[in-house]
Amino acid sequence: MPLLLFAEPLQLAGLRSWLEGTESGWRVISDPAVLEGAPRLVLWSLAPHQDPASLEAELRLLQERWTPAPVLLLLPRGHGYPSTFLLRLGAAGLLEDPQAVGLQEAVRVLLAGGRVVELADPTAMAESAPPAAPVLGLGGWLLFSGLQQIDAELRVCGRLLDPTPESPLVQLLIEGRQRELLCARRLLLWLWGPLQMAWPEAATAVPHPASASTGAGSQAGESRPLAITLRQRSADGLWDALRQRLEQQALQAPDNRSGQLLAFDGLAPERRRDLLQALLAQFDQLRDRLRRSLAESQEESGGRQGPQSVRLLQAWRALQPDLRREALRQLAGTYVQLPRDGVLTPVAERLLAESDLRDAEPELPDPEAMLTALVQATPLLVEGRLLPPDEPEALLYLELLLANWLIRNAERISAEVLAACAEWPELRRYLLRSDLLSTRNLERLRNQLNAQQRWSSWVVRPIQIYESRRALFQLQAGAIACVDLNEPRDRELRQLGPLQQLVTLTLETRDAIAPQLHALVRGLGDLLVVLLTQVVGRAIGLVGRGILQGMGRGVGRDRAAQ
Repeated sequence: MPLLLFAEPLQLAGLRSWLEGTESGWRVISDPAVLEGAPRLVLWSLAPHQDPASLEAELRLLQERWTPAPVLLLLPRGHGYPSTFLLRLGAAGLLEDPQAVGLQEAVRVLLAGGRVVELADPTAMAESAPPAAPVLGLGGWLLFSGLQQIDAELRVCGRLLDPTPESPLVQLLIEGRQRELLCARRLLLWLWGPLQMAWPEAATAVPHPASASTGAGSQAGESRPLAITLRQRSADGLWDALRQRLEQQALQAPDNRSGQLLAFDGLAPERRRDLLQALLAQFDQLRDRLRRSLAESQEESGGRQGPQSVRLLQAWRALQPDLRREALRQLAGTYVQLPRDGVLTPVAERLLAESDLRDAEPELPDPEAMLTALVQATPLLVEGRLLPPDEPEALLYLELLLANWLIRNAERISAEVLAACAEWPELRRYLLRSDLLSTRNLERLRNQLNAQQRWSSWVVRPIQIYESRRALFQLQAGAIACVDLNEPRDRELRQLGPLQQLVTLTLETRDAIAPQLHALVRGLGDLLVVLLTQVVGRAIGLVGRGILQGMGRGVGRDRAAQ
């Protein structure tokens, strides 16, 4: 089985020994002239500090020359390429500083028709030449320096929470400090954001609010390696890869680093893990059911693709309540009984009878793209580009959507569990954290959650809809982080209530008067400068000159008198 390898002479012998030392019968060829026929795979070991533009052009020529053979790029350690650039190259495989076993496994996956991506640090954004720092105005300096101080404090809090402190009181204090810092950041962006649109000289130096709002999440996910192994490029292969990645994150019982208070955080660590795994298992069953239903409907309609997507969405929405109920049943345990008022009561049946899981979650994005990609492997629109679902960027986007679906549904179920535990004290020891056994602590958490929900519904959500942002939860590095997704939300904007529309009207009014306010402040400042320099300054100068002249005349008279 011929493998075409391009590498420097010092690397060629080592890579050849790794690949030909196996019993798979691979034959490594480094000279295309002696190649008979087409290679099964093309490996290219990059030289350090290669220009990104030339790398992209050479890779394109390489893919066109040896199509349909996939290309595997071997990156040296400290290559300096940003992750966004590497993921957009379109190579079937990306390996950074590979070892023998990892290289051999990657070759097997690519020869079987899959994809492999392993980057040591996808957050590294090293550039060949750092951009020149723009000149900051007063508004930009205040905003930028404030965000830098807040980020520094968040990094300190993140280090203090990893590992988790032994004292629960210290952990609560640090998490409270994190929430205060994130609230301060939101307030700073809310106050200075519109002024930056009227202050163009500082706009280029101000971080985008969408990227700045992920403070705690980005701290939790710093220097996180990226490893994606897609053994098949079909819908089943996509789901297997995504499920494996999400299960690894769920096994760590993720902590809350989203900057928001979550009911999910009130569950015991093992219950958080059980709930996420139950939701993943239910999604797997739901996906199989939707795929079978779609195949049957296509056979009945003779292969027409018109109404299938509509039926898919209708079935998805209709089955969501049942999915949540089954996940709650698995969390509680089908046969578990606990005493309630002196009588053994089935936990799952009681929770299902007292819970209302029928309403849809308003903050979940439109699931059509996610469902069609996971059921039919259709292309996905990611950042304005239509990508196949097996592309690394599309796969990471699907993972984000799935993680957000998991956390939103887990939060919905956890809120019902907290409400049931308030009326069933024996249930707290079974499902909740140890510090929530106290009635006071549990009621305080519920009151805080209710206040946060009202504030989010009345103020935060209208602002996000008006700014075309959607807050998504993601799982990374054993923690729950929050990122903002920019997407049109005009339909939701028209459906807002009177109070919520008043909030958006206030934002629009602030945006409208911000340039006039800035012009007024600048005009008043210019007028004050004129008054101080031309009027007050000249007056003070004349008075001082008169005093000096008077003093000079007095000294002259004294000398004449002497």
